[in-house]
Amino acid sequence: MKLTFLGTTSDQGDCPTLYETETGDIVVQGDRLTDPEALAQLRDVKSSETFVVVPRELLTRFAPKE
Repeated sequence: MKLTFLGTTSDQGDCPTLYETETGDIVVQGDRLTDPEALAQLRDVKSSETFVVVPRELLTRFAPKE
């Protein structure tokens, strides 16, 4: 799978970051959500899924517009 870097709000070049796949899907890099109370509120979670916390600014600045 080929990824295209979209952008980051990090000053050091680490997470959080957005990438776009060759099919147009978005890959999100961020700190893993570990808060038990927050995890308990998630719905329909598949065993293959994980959750990351992303600053709103990253999504509004770099997410592709259609």
